[in-house]
Amino acid sequence: MPSEKVLEGKKAVVAAITERLKNAQAGVIADYRGLTVAQDTELRKKLREAGVEYSIVKNTLTRFAANEVGLGELDSVLHGPTALATSDSDVVAPAKVLVEFAKDNEQLEIKAGFIDGKVIDANEVKVYASIPSKEVLISKMLGSLQAPIGNLVRTLDAVAKKDAE
Repeated sequence: MPSEKVLEGKKAVVAAITERLKNAQAGVIADYRGLTVAQDTELRKKLREAGVEYSIVKNTLTRFAANEVGLGELDSVLHGPTALATSDSDVVAPAKVLVEFAKDNEQLEIKAGFIDGKVIDANEVKVYASIPSKEVLISKMLGSLQAPIGNLVRTLDAVAKKDAE
């Protein structure tokens, strides 16, 4: 039986992971086994730049936290070395960065993920990674909204020029 001090420390870690999972819009669980220190440092830098929180987690403690927030389906992937990447602001950021990094570094294996409380498998994580960023989607939408207005202006301008002749 662990000492009271150790038990309290583990309870604090579970509470922190639980809070992180509750606040996250999306997250990805990966196996980082085989990455060199340089590769891991590069990955952490890219995740930090994207606003993604990344850390190595203990499977048992993560299992307790996941069950507490309704992500019990993650149990099946919580074995071996486990890294957790979460974002509380961008749904696609964790998936996008990890999938892109895994393309160049085959040692990184995407295990599963979750979005808005729903567990998704590794293939679905890759699908989310292919979604353009929020800024790109907004600019495409604005471009789509401006196109009809621009066409109308050009048409009216052509009519006005024809009448002027």
